Amino acid sequence: MFVLLSIFMTLPVILLAGSETPNAMAFAESAAITCALGILGMGLSYRKPRDLKPRYMFVLTVSSWFIIALLSSLPFYLSALDISAADAFFEGTSGITTTGATVLSGLDAMDKDLLIWRSILQWIGGIGIIGMFVAVLPFLRVGGMRLFATESSEWTDKALPRMKTLSRGLLFVYVVFSIIAVVTYWVSGMTLFDAFNHGLTSIATGGFSTSDMSMGKFSDLILVEATFFMIIGSLPFFLFVRELHGQHGVLFRDQQVRLFLTILFLVPLLLTLYRWTVSPVPFHPVHDYAATLFNVTSVVTTTGYASEDYSAWGPLAFVLFFFLMFVGGCSGSTAGGMKIFRFQLSLIILREQLMRLLHPRAVLTRKYNGRSVSDEIISSMIAYTFIFLLCLLLITVALAAMQLDFVTALSGALTSLTNVGPGLGDIIGPAGNFGPLPDAAKWVLSAGMLMGRLEILSVIIMLAPAFWRT
Repeated sequence: MFVLLSIFMTLPVILLAGSETPNAMAFAESAAITCALGILGMGLSYRKPRDLKPRYMFVLTVSSWFIIALLSSLPFYLSALDISAADAFFEGTSGITTTGATVLSGLDAMDKDLLIWRSILQWIGGIGIIGMFVAVLPFLRVGGMRLFATESSEWTDKALPRMKTLSRGLLFVYVVFSIIAVVTYWVSGMTLFDAFNHGLTSIATGGFSTSDMSMGKFSDLILVEATFFMIIGSLPFFLFVRELHGQHGVLFRDQQVRLFLTILFLVPLLLTLYRWTVSPVPFHPVHDYAATLFNVTSVVTTTGYASEDYSAWGPLAFVLFFFLMFVGGCSGSTAGGMKIFRFQLSLIILREQLMRLLHPRAVLTRKYNGRSVSDEIISSMIAYTFIFLLCLLLITVALAAMQLDFVTALSGALTSLTNVGPGLGDIIGPAGNFGPLPDAAKWVLSAGMLMGRLEILSVIIMLAPAFWRT
């Protein structure tokens, strides 16, 4: 992984060959350090068959994401930006976890090699998240992910060929959608540079942009196209692979997909009607609906783009956007959040409990997408929800202890755990960034982003003394 990351570090300079690359030395040094660590690791390792038990997989997953986030921050730290280690690590972590929160400003005039690196980071993180969902989290039984276990989630010799086939299919779909996004943006009026960067970060549901105005500098047509690509990035990619293999219709038969698309249809419609009735400024139906649909999709999919300051749309919009931060996309996508399926499982449990109150002796079946839902999956999902809320509380308290106001502390904690990007309020809202926060807050939020991306329980279990006992 480190050697592969070092190769990606050379891409900003290669892609800008013939253009000015003021941070070429920073990328060269970062690639050399990263590659040397990778070669050292391979030299110290030995090829001996070993069963990948859950204990090893937890350590591998958590440590690799943390170290890759650390190495990804090197180009920022060694560049001409002259930023602190906390800022560099925050930016690198936000990129690799596809969060989209940033401490940087003046993006319109920033060196192009750094802007490309931010986009590449999110693109790498996006495919890494999909792979982690397919192969790792169901195997580790984290947060109810066992519900999506397949033969490709088993680390056995028999399952490895299927895993390789699925991995190739996922990479193919991911690359094709990325190319389509870049070309579409370019044809619609973006420069090739802007189209490349936004194409990568749209499919990765990352949200890094090349402008301080984010997507607000582009046309309504591009906002609609970006909405489409954010939705694509938030759908289960393994279902796209199944569609390619002839299983037509599986995408829209999936319960996650149907509820996800329903939310994206109803909420923007409600908010557009609200803006029409209460907004003091003239109402423009096409533009306002396109902007509302775009910003709602950006938050629900945890992308983090913004076309305008939606927190200023009124109290209802402010409250809705806060709760939309919890939702997230579908499992098996690049999106973060609590994921649609957990809300659906909660409704199934609620219905079951209500039926038992009415009919104590009733025999009830618990099904999701045609598959039985075991008590183990329900217990894991409940544990995830509890630890999520507990971490939200602890991070909010920690940020408040650093003299941050309530809205900034709460929305900052939430946006890091759900990997949304911008928070709410004047400081970290859509019109601001995380730069003014103290360094201690940036370290805490960076940890929150990594925990949120790793489904929290993967990190928490490593803090338990019993985990390290042989």
